[in-house]
Formats: sequence, structure tokens, C-alpha cells
Amino acid sequence: MRYFFYFILLFVLCVVTGIIIAGHRGSISRKPPIYIFPDMDRQLKLRPQNASTFFTNGYTSQLHVAGTVARTVPLQTPNGPVYDFEDSPINTGRVTGRTNFVETNPFPITAELVARGQQRFTIYCTPCHSQLGDGNGITKRIGAMAVVGNLHDKRIVELPDGEIFSVLSWGRGNMQGYAPQITSVYDRWAIIAYLRALQLSYVATIDDVPQDLRASLKK
Repeated sequence: MRYFFYFILLFVLCVVTGIIIAGHRGSISRKPPIYIFPDMDRQLKLRPQNASTFFTNGYTSQLHVAGTVARTVPLQTPNGPVYDFEDSPINTGRVTGRTNFVETNPFPITAELVARGQQRFTIYCTPCHSQLGDGNGITKRIGAMAVVGNLHDKRIVELPDGEIFSVLSWGRGNMQGYAPQITSVYDRWAIIAYLRALQLSYVATIDDVPQDLRASLKK
């Protein structure tokens, strides 16, 4: 019984001590604070622009060693070079300085661009959207994803190219952004170029095929 009383007394003292310490949080005091983990506030570091005896020149701030810093290479576009930090439709999918999406792909639609887009689309988009873009990819067939967007839906077909670029890059709804995976903005615009060709082929008729190529389709 005596030990039980000691245990209760010790417990009460701990609770009271905790309340007393916690009760002073946020209060003003001239006494120095109690540091439980001093290294969290008083770190061993060098502050910029201060004197230092560690380096021979006496400064904490040092220039980068020549040749060790990667420099941004601009993307060559029809309107000139564009850096990845610029507010440009190439990087944002929006009209410069505005929130409106650009209507059309800023790159010329060439066979090379579409072929590159097909390659990237096959790698990154077909697992969910399928090779046809109808939303019946492998992730849906195995039950990993219940709903996948059909890229031939009227709503998606009518989206501006810039908005598709935005969704592809930074995601929307259940779709994650693929900018970390598809780091090249050129590749993202190439995917959009291929998607437009895929959407066009979905509703195309034989009358849309050049006369000299129709015979090859019928074989």
C-alpha cells in the first residue's frame, strides 16, 4: 500500500510539473529558454556573407567551382529560344501573362513531332488510356483504376491544346501530373500532337484519306 501511495504521489508530481512547464509556452520571460535539443536551434552552420576562418579568403560565401554547375539550355522554338523558367506558352500552355490556355500547339505539326509523340504516348499514356486512347488500358482491365478518361470524348476533343498540356503536366482530378516523368516540354507537346492525330483518325472516313493512299488502306 505504501508503494502504491508513492507511485500516485510521483505521478501527480509529474503531471503538475508538466502543466507548469507547458503553461509557460508563449509567455514572455527574461530568463534564457530551456533547450531540450539545442542542436535544433543552434546548428553548426555558416551564415552567408559573414566572416569565416574555415576558408582561406575569410568569407563564408564561396563561388562555385568552375564547370560544376549545370546551365540551362534553351529550347529552340519557331519563335526563338525559350528557357524553362520563362512565362511562355511553351512552358505553361497559357497565353503569356494571362490565364487563358493557348488554342493550338506552339510547335509546327510535322511527321517527326507526331512520331515522337506516338513513342512517348505508348510509354506513358497507354497503360491507362490504351493504345487507342479509349480509356481501356491495362490498369482498368485488371481493376487498378475504375474510371479512366476516354480521350475521344467530345469534352476532351474540344479542349484547347494548352489545357491538355496543363493536365498532362500537372494533373487534374484522378490523373497525376506527368511533368516529373516527361521532363521535356517538347515531348509533352509531341504527345498532344499525336493525340490530335489519334482523335482525328477515330472519326475519319475514307474521304479524308488522300486519293493515292486509299488503295493501301483497302489491302
